[in-house]
Amino acid sequence: YHKLYIFSFHSGIPGKKCGTIILSAEELGNCRDYATMQFCANKLDKKDFFGKSDPFMVFYRSNEDGTFTICHKTEVVKNTLNPVWQPFSIPVRALCNGDYDRTIKVEIYDWDRDGSHDFIGEFTTSYKELCRGQSQLNIYEVVNAKKKIKKKRYINSGTVRLTSFLPFMCFRTQIHFTVAIDFTASNGNPSQSTSLHYMNPYQMNAYAMALKAVGEIIQDYDSDKMFPALGFGAKLPPDGRVSHEFPLNGNTENPYCNGIHGILEAYHQSLKTVQLYGPTNFAPVVNHVARYAAAFQDGSQYFVLLIITDGVISDMAQTKEAIVNAAKLPMSIIIVGVGQAEFDAMVELDGDDIRISSRGKLAERDIVQFVPFRDYMDRTGNHVLSMARLAKDVLAEIPDQLISYMKSRAIKPHPAPPPYSPGDKPQTNPV
Repeated sequence: YHKLYIFSFHSGIPGKKCGTIILSAEELGNCRDYATMQFCANKLDKKDFFGKSDPFMVFYRSNEDGTFTICHKTEVVKNTLNPVWQPFSIPVRALCNGDYDRTIKVEIYDWDRDGSHDFIGEFTTSYKELCRGQSQLNIYEVVNAKKKIKKKRYINSGTVRLTSFLPFMCFRTQIHFTVAIDFTASNGNPSQSTSLHYMNPYQMNAYAMALKAVGEIIQDYDSDKMFPALGFGAKLPPDGRVSHEFPLNGNTENPYCNGIHGILEAYHQSLKTVQLYGPTNFAPVVNHVARYAAAFQDGSQYFVLLIITDGVISDMAQTKEAIVNAAKLPMSIIIVGVGQAEFDAMVELDGDDIRISSRGKLAERDIVQFVPFRDYMDRTGNHVLSMARLAKDVLAEIPDQLISYMKSRAIKPHPAPPPYSPGDKPQTNPV
């Protein structure tokens, strides 16, 4: 449903208004699907006097009140009338709010340095049409209405073709995130400012910042926003035993925290009660999540373990073995490194260059993504932008890893929408 809010602002002088702000709101659908697509264009209009054009595309979602909202911009491809844009992934909810028949408008502009981009033309489509994939049916004429009126022989301002389309997360899979935080002594004493766990009452430490940045993104993909949160490498009260998979909230029967706020609260409470110790063993938390993943190999559930660590690892061989075994399961591992360590071991676990192996056996899939937190600290102080970049890169490999598991087990996604027909009526409750 659609809601309209109107706010009036007054100057303090009786009868004099300062203006009105109209806020339009639409309830988000519960569609969790994503799509990856790529476009190219042919014979676009030449807009630059000394060159060709620098085209980019702008995608708009249509709203229930007939207005349009920008939902994606492509990169600019310089000096060409036949651009090939990079593939991009986008939530179906952002494109059409889960309504496969809803109009998607696409405008094409010639980029100008001063921001006065020249309009080349536009076309419309829908998610249902895009689902037909690469075909003659997904070639669109780019039309400039003003040019069409002025020029009698005007045909179009070029054509755009969908070169690839991959729907994913269409498996109706529930995603479950588990957070594991490094409580080993190599992080430094939390009472000292040099510690990565420094308990500063005025600002977040490195662990809290990384957890908040990544967590605020991943919680939107977790079905119930209840997260098992674990710590490893600390001595626990009252007997001082060392644990490598203890619940941050202290409840072994129910280690779940409500949202990222709940995890941060449990994390700060743990810092006050446990003693940072060691060694730094990853294998226990990897095997902890793997036990749950092993119970759901039908594609209905997928598990993601987020490890936040300073990068010093003591059980490399055991961790490699745990990862090789976990690669057979519906599971991914994200490692966020905090601090100034070299992180050579984390890069090795990532396996982008050399597939990880254990006892001569290669991992079936690449399931580990490592990012060093320091690379995302914006020196200009723009933490919003730097945290957004961190979250984007952290999640970059999850869709492909999920799909690789589904393919390895021959699990097929739910059917795409039926082929588009001009006579189709809009669905009231699209699935």
